[in-house]
Amino acid sequence: MLRHLFLTAAGTALAAAPLLSAHGAAPLPLPVRVKQDNFTVTVTNPENSRAKGTYELKCGPTGGTHPKPQAACDRLLELGRSAGDPFAKVPAGAVCTMLYGGPATARVTGVWKGRGVDAVFNRKNGCEIARWKNLEPLLPTLGS
Repeated sequence: MLRHLFLTAAGTALAAAPLLSAHGAAPLPLPVRVKQDNFTVTVTNPENSRAKGTYELKCGPTGGTHPKPQAACDRLLELGRSAGDPFAKVPAGAVCTMLYGGPATARVTGVWKGRGVDAVFNRKNGCEIARWKNLEPLLPTLGS
């Protein structure tokens, strides 16, 4: 069966799936959302120079230049099932350990679950390290 893709004014792809009319005549198109998450991940100042760089990641279908695209997409799918926002900042007033995880920073931009993402990550304290680790392997594994 042939399916067609349409773009809405917001740029969301819609697929038309065949559906038979009530009389069994010609199929009628039924719009179905086609969801694709996409990201640009830029990592700077890691102690391991192999982790440094800018990577593209696409999920649904998986692709891009990210070193572990399937693992990263699987992690994002897992995080999408929870109620939290993995890209949210550490809440103001949070009590964080004074553990330093190194000078690495990462910026993630793109679209996740249909909404824009522009998040910055670092490893300057225990809360930020935990936030970073929560997004591994979208973000590279750096230790501690």
